[in-house]
Amino acid sequence: MSNITIYHNPACGTSRNVLAVIRNTGVEPEVVAYLQTPPSRDQLVALIAAMGMPVRELLRRKGTPYDELNLDDSKWSDDELIDFMIAHPILINRPIVVTPLGTRLCRPSETVLDILLLPQLGPIAKEDGEVIVK
Repeated sequence: MSNITIYHNPACGTSRNVLAVIRNTGVEPEVVAYLQTPPSRDQLVALIAAMGMPVRELLRRKGTPYDELNLDDSKWSDDELIDFMIAHPILINRPIVVTPLGTRLCRPSETVLDILLLPQLGPIAKEDGEVIVK
């Protein structure tokens, strides 16, 4: 069983890049397809706390109902924003990676390198060709 979990959207290039970097350590992470299997409210609250980030920073705007729901309005409390993310998992920015060294929203992709225990087994580049590890 892996000690790494990635909250993954296979349609997202950044998420695919991060998954490839994790696998380049020789570890197969637990992959949570969070759009099909969203975290519970308690899990999402715990992830946000572990990342130490404001709830608003985890909201994804592009390709989501963010604008339609008027989530930019400061009237929404953190609890209400979390409720929106539970109701519409596409609002949860990704990928979120959990390792023994920490929990991070891994944007940009190379952010994941800071929380991996094992070194990269070889060079790796993003899908667009940008080198992550030489």
